[in-house]
Amino acid sequence: MNDSYTTALNTQKSTQNWMDVIAHNMTNIYTPGFREQQVNFKTFLGGAIADDYDKKTGQGKSTPGTSNDNLFLEGKGFFLTKTVEGKSVYTRLGEFTFDGEGVYRAKNGNTVQGYILNDKGEIMQGTKSVSQDLYEQTALKGGSLDIPTTNIKMWIDPANGKYLGKYDDYEIKEDGTIYGKADGGKRTVPLYRVTTRNFHNAAALYEIKEGYFIETEASGKPLLGVGQIRSGLLEMSNADFKGNISYFQMAKLQMEISNKLVSTNKELLEEALRLVGS
Repeated sequence: MNDSYTTALNTQKSTQNWMDVIAHNMTNIYTPGFREQQVNFKTFLGGAIADDYDKKTGQGKSTPGTSNDNLFLEGKGFFLTKTVEGKSVYTRLGEFTFDGEGVYRAKNGNTVQGYILNDKGEIMQGTKSVSQDLYEQTALKGGSLDIPTTNIKMWIDPANGKYLGKYDDYEIKEDGTIYGKADGGKRTVPLYRVTTRNFHNAAALYEIKEGYFIETEASGKPLLGVGQIRSGLLEMSNADFKGNISYFQMAKLQMEISNKLVSTNKELLEEALRLVGS
């Protein structure tokens, strides 16, 4: 098999992979939390091959959620959730709800993680508190703090119908703080802060399921998250409609050229074999 034929076949196969990725992106334009996939090509004497696949980390637009429990993270980072086994899984799909037992859960069933707060709204690091200034400065510098997280729970006491037995209602603020509201809303008590994480190389996170990621060696260890949290909203797909249309046109042209090269080389090869056999 000659070099030009090999080149054409490799390019044809890689282009088909590219078109499949583009089609997947287009199909999920309106899927909340979807991360656009991008193909990285590597060219060499044997043609172009799809060398790697990345997830576009840019933010999607917000859209009204299905309940006030839904969260939208404005800025970089991911919400931290935990599996039943306690494994950390990261997502930007804030389609969270409180289940029948008052546990705050992601759409896939993972538990949403939060920091426990004291009455002043300070994050508790064991028996000590972490000042808001220290947390924010560390987060802005791309650092981390060894702060334990917990499953967020807002169970309803069957004896009086109140959240945690004390609160008439709850509210989620822009910094991710969940407040219990009592005395008809006159008194609010900070309970949890929704945990967010960031990474030096978020594009290198490994996607275990659509919209859910785990850390890798290339992504680096999780850092403190930054950004504001909006309740009652969801993040839409970050797939670029116009951009993917443009990529599709490019891929279509590349496929046409590859198909023509494959066809031409096949005809030449068949003719050469015919001449040899005659």
